[in-house]
Amino acid sequence: MGPNVRGNPLYISVYLLIFSYIIGEFILPKYPMIYLFNFLGLFLIFISPIIFFSSRNAFYAHEENPLPQTDTDKIIKTGIYAYSRNPIYLSFVLFHLGMFLTFENTVYFLSSIGLFFWLNNFVIEEEEKFLKNKFKADYDRYCKSVKKWVFFY
Repeated sequence: MGPNVRGNPLYISVYLLIFSYIIGEFILPKYPMIYLFNFLGLFLIFISPIIFFSSRNAFYAHEENPLPQTDTDKIIKTGIYAYSRNPIYLSFVLFHLGMFLTFENTVYFLSSIGLFFWLNNFVIEEEEKFLKNKFKADYDRYCKSVKKWVFFY
């Protein structure tokens, strides 16, 4: 049995997208932004699935299951995992931010903050406790060499 993570992050992310769309499009007002931000949002929407699928494919290449509740036999350190310990979760948050910047829907922004908070404090914390107990010094070395999210955090 793997880490004690409640909920499936992919499902939670999709549910938040649906909720954000309904509330942001039909209830709350929009706030126009500079076109540069709209293009940045399109870039994030474009890059997020690339990050997601390259991360997922790394799991499958190492014959591992990407669901957080499953047990693991290896620490994946190659490919995109050499730059971020949680690229799948990073892709979820970037996608929400991209939706906010592209469609000027503030609920997407709020959902990206909430999603980041939940992933960082509940999902990743449980995963990291599990991996530290299982892989000990090897996982500690990996944590020192690769940031949790990206280059800065």
